[in-house]
Amino acid sequence: MTKTIRFILLIFILFLGSLYAQLPKTDPLYNTVMSKDSLLFSVGFNTCNVKQTEALLSDNLEFYHDKGGFSDKKKFIADFKNGLCKSPSDYRSRRVLDHESTQIFPLYQNGELYAAIQNGSHFFYEKEGASIEKLVGEAKFTNLWLLENREWKLTRSLSFDHHAKESMDIKPVFDNDQQIENWLKENKIPTLGLGIIESGELKQVKVFGNSKENIPAPYNTYFNVASLTKPVTAMVALRLISLRKWKLDEPLDKYWIDPDISNDPKHKKLTTRIILSHQTGFPNWRWMNTDKKLNFQFEPGTKYQYSGEGFEYLRKALEAKFKKSLEQLAQELIFQPYKMYDTGYIWDQHIDEERFAVGYNEKGISYPTEKNKTPNAADDLHTTIEDYGNFMVNVMKGKGLVSDVFREMIQKQIKTKENKYFGLGFEIYDLGNENYALSHGGADQGTRCIAFMLPKSGKGLLIFTNVDDGYKVYEKLVLHYLGEEGKKIVNIENK
Repeated sequence: MTKTIRFILLIFILFLGSLYAQLPKTDPLYNTVMSKDSLLFSVGFNTCNVKQTEALLSDNLEFYHDKGGFSDKKKFIADFKNGLCKSPSDYRSRRVLDHESTQIFPLYQNGELYAAIQNGSHFFYEKEGASIEKLVGEAKFTNLWLLENREWKLTRSLSFDHHAKESMDIKPVFDNDQQIENWLKENKIPTLGLGIIESGELKQVKVFGNSKENIPAPYNTYFNVASLTKPVTAMVALRLISLRKWKLDEPLDKYWIDPDISNDPKHKKLTTRIILSHQTGFPNWRWMNTDKKLNFQFEPGTKYQYSGEGFEYLRKALEAKFKKSLEQLAQELIFQPYKMYDTGYIWDQHIDEERFAVGYNEKGISYPTEKNKTPNAADDLHTTIEDYGNFMVNVMKGKGLVSDVFREMIQKQIKTKENKYFGLGFEIYDLGNENYALSHGGADQGTRCIAFMLPKSGKGLLIFTNVDDGYKVYEKLVLHYLGEEGKKIVNIENK
């Protein structure tokens, strides 16, 4: 069979594939193909790992390039070794997937899955010697993944529409990767995830470092985001309030009373507003008390005290009323509408543990991974930069919230320090001239993360790390990506 005939047949196969419905991101096949893509490029291509690259290629590989012509597997590997990877210390090329462009289509024969088509776009960065890495171009691709002896192999690949950076419509948000890589090494941070929001849209997702020892972190690395769980729980409640199924100021004892405080009349003052603004009077966690029991340390609604127990109290009230777990409520109200397909409160069989960023202490010793079987409303959410970035964008736009509920969310409920307050589920920085930032952080063993949203300017920043002292990189990143507004945030924090 000639190359021309093979090419025509490939186009015909791809045309037939387009007749099938595109798979949603929640489909297991979608995640399988994306995992193979990450192994091929993040682990193979980007690190010049020839063995990894070769393992994912079919012996019958046919690669069609609009500039470089046709290659079979032997030529492709030879070009990879002797071209791009001939001298990695002098020149490196790195491919970054534009994951929003990705489409996956299944192919069946007699009702049995045998292949999948992957369409998408990707960006290419180059670095020469010690110079700063630069974005140099973009291209489209179509890959045919074939099941060979129950293993997915890249069998056909089209790489086309290559064009230089100057002709691209997308302004690159990350243009100084080398500096970020240096921060990682200097601060001994195993994994750093960044999400940049501009003009009210998630413009870029970047994950640096290793998710595990010697395993490069893929763009869709899972992180335990600790207390960044709380804003998600808050949004579940606010969505229910917007739907008029829940009330912000209704006493929660109608649905739930914790046995530890059942004889204390102060429990009658607990409301969703009091909980989301951290005015319950509870300790952060009951196990911090000598008797390990929940108690009131002051009258609810009279002052601020951060409390995970408050959010757990809200969870139990919500679950009692709606007869659904917090996980189920979040799936219906937040995760599906906000396109958070890799996010959950619980650890189940759908979690790809290979993608999880293991947490470390400052000495580089790893912690055990928390694998919750029941939701915790205040802690241990697992998510990705892309998913939480989507969450932030939707929060900024007030998606799913009626206007009066959104106004309550950004209302200064209680002051925590000069020019800083708690709203409903989010901290509020008063930046002056009626400008403000919404924020929340997360800190547990082996995780430090933080999120900032600036609804008026449409900017935002998401930082995930997997080490106890990951906070060391916060300030530089905030100043670099949030500019003058970032300076005001830093000044408030440093006072």
